[in-house]
Amino acid sequence: MSKNPKLIVALDVDNYKQAMRWVKLLYPEVKIFKVGLQLYTACGPKIIQDIRKIGSGVFLDLKFNDIPNTMAGAAREAARHKVAMFTVHTLSGPAALKEVASACRGSKTKALGVTILTSISANFLKDLKIKRTLALEVLYLAKMAKRCGLDGVVCSVQEAVILRKHLGKNFLIVTPGIRPKAAAKGDQQRIATPAAAAGAGVDYIVVGRPILGAPNPLLAAQEIRRELCPKI
Repeated sequence: MSKNPKLIVALDVDNYKQAMRWVKLLYPEVKIFKVGLQLYTACGPKIIQDIRKIGSGVFLDLKFNDIPNTMAGAAREAARHKVAMFTVHTLSGPAALKEVASACRGSKTKALGVTILTSISANFLKDLKIKRTLALEVLYLAKMAKRCGLDGVVCSVQEAVILRKHLGKNFLIVTPGIRPKAAAKGDQQRIATPAAAAGAGVDYIVVGRPILGAPNPLLAAQEIRRELCPKI
């Protein structure tokens, strides 16, 4: 059943001016924006602060992956900047994930575990000698994230159905790799349409190029939202 997922727009650009132009154009149609490695490296915390001043939420997608003490410190900084969500790699291990969850306790900031990137295909797991199927590996990592106290995970729509079944309705699922039917696949391997994401019961979808590269980005965002929530 559709949960009417919320739309996150990925600000995959390389400078402050361009990023803020997109935020001002798309807000309040879009109420949360993703700040990833490229933009954060270019702008630092200022981009988080100024997006929040407009009224939007920030999804800080830096995919922390380090020793537990370092990840806990980074998690505290993310919470201090009042981002809505941020990401860590589940493969950093249970000790690190537990430290991250503890660092965020008492804040409104949600910690999400990245399972298997949507750019990764099943063949790569074979190269690593992992015997579980891709879907079961994602489920294994997601269960570990939940046990360690994280608020949710990032995965593809293809794995979302099984995760929702095993991890319950209150565990957040964020899905990148979303492409409207006519959009190019790009460098993603495990992609899905907005309607498929809604049917899988995800909480948020992340869309970048299909909106930022559209002739009319605002209209593109509106059309994706209508596909997610036909009644709007």
